[in-house]
Order: sequence, then structure tokens, then C-alpha cells
Amino acid sequence: MAVSTTSASELTQEQVQKILVQPLAEQSIFLASGPRIFDTNGSAVRIPKMGGPITPAWHGQNEQITEQDPTFDEVLLLPDTMKSVKVITRFSNELARQSIVALDSALQDRLVTDVASTLDAAFFGSTGDGITTPQGMLAWAGTQSVDATSAALDLDMLLDAWGKALEANVNLGSLQWFMRPTDFTALRKVKDTAGQYLLQPDPTADGVFRLWGSKVNITTRVEAGNVALADMSQVAVARDLAPSVKLLTERYADYDQQALRVVARYDVKPLNPEAVVIIENLA
Repeated sequence: MAVSTTSASELTQEQVQKILVQPLAEQSIFLASGPRIFDTNGSAVRIPKMGGPITPAWHGQNEQITEQDPTFDEVLLLPDTMKSVKVITRFSNELARQSIVALDSALQDRLVTDVASTLDAAFFGSTGDGITTPQGMLAWAGTQSVDATSAALDLDMLLDAWGKALEANVNLGSLQWFMRPTDFTALRKVKDTAGQYLLQPDPTADGVFRLWGSKVNITTRVEAGNVALADMSQVAVARDLAPSVKLLTERYADYDQQALRVVARYDVKPLNPEAVVIIENLA
């Protein structure tokens, strides 16, 4: 069904100001957090990596040196079976002419924002098989975990997760937290015995939240009951198509309509799964 002057009459009223007020929408938290992005022309991306370590030994003079063979592995992104996120929205030429805003631009902003939201929900989620759809962070194999055993999030859990990340030789400069607003708000309410809040804002900071020195990304796209701590420099994103927009002027000409098509194709995997720590089973 196409958008028409009947279903979108709000855009054609004379008393409406010539602006489009967009709802509050999150930006792409995942892509903005600093993963390593690899652009491709559609083919699969193979990223070689070292396997397990060898064990050099101590040898004395005239003693035969033990031979050891290092192993190698790879991370495969964007196999040819990987699907794309796609959407088409039609609108009538009457609505395009009578709209008080640039309708194609307004629809483009809406569609691109929603496609980005769909990608983030997949990247932070616990679904996806890595074959036809990207596998979310909570579904990655080999990550470390802290079991909250149905308790509320507290500072000790965060410190346990931070300690596990340090054992994985992470880059502290790119270590970041990902949590839901309710979990972060609960942490801010924690007080000491004198009734003072334990987490005090830094008046010299630029508004970025930090816990144990690492940036906090607050997003509703992290599944409830989970908090993630990840070295994003060890996360790889393959990008075949960033959200690209095509205006279709002839496809629906017999209906006197136009359409906008948005397509995006991404994949994501960890280069070092142990650099990701999940606090799970939160109350």
C-alpha cells in the first residue's frame, strides 16, 4: 500500500510549519563505538589470525632445539549467503507535490534511521547464525562471562568483568561498556553508608559516562538481563553496502507513484572473542 494524501494528511495541512519533527532516535551505537570496518565489493572477507601459541623451551649448548609449528586461523565475514536489510516505501506524486516538506528527503531520513536501528538490534542481540544473518554479540562463541545469578547489577560485577577483560590482553583505550538505561540508572543510585552517591559526575568531563575508566554506551538495543564489556578494536565489521538510497521513479509509473528503496549489507564477528565479557542473567 502506498502513502497518499489520505494516509499522510498531516504533511499537507496549511497550518503545519514547514519542518518535520523527528522522534528521538538513537544513532548507530555499535558502529560509532570503534569496531574495525572492512569495506568490500560484495565478496567474502577473510581475515587471517594467529592460532594458539607455541611453547619455546630452554636449551643448553649442543642440545637439539625442539621444533614447533605455529597454527593459523581466519575469520570469515560476509559469505555469499549473507542477506541484506532492504525496504521499499511508495508514495503518490500528489503527496510529493502537496507536501510542505521535501517528502523524499523526509522519508529517506526515516528509512535510513530505521535500517540502522535494525542493524544495531542484530549486532547487540543473541540471534543470527553468521551464515544468512549477522550473529549478535551475545551469541558469539568463546566470549567470557560473569553470571549475575538473577541479582541486580552492582559495581562488583562490573569489576569482575573488567578483570576478565584485562586477562585477555585488551586495549584499555578501546574497551567500552554497553548497557541498558535502566541498568545504568540503577548503578547511579548506589549510595555509601553516608547516603552519598558512589558514582559522582566529573565536572571537567565532556558528558561521556565512564565506569572503571571505560566509556559507557547506553542503548535499549542490548537485550534485557545483559551488560557487555568489549574491546571494540578487536571486533570486525564487513560492509558491502552502507545504507544506500535509490529513488524509483518508473517502477510504479502506472500508479502515478514513486518509491524509495534502502539497502544495507553488513556482517560482524570478533577477532578475539575473549576480549568480550558478558554479564548475564541479571535481575
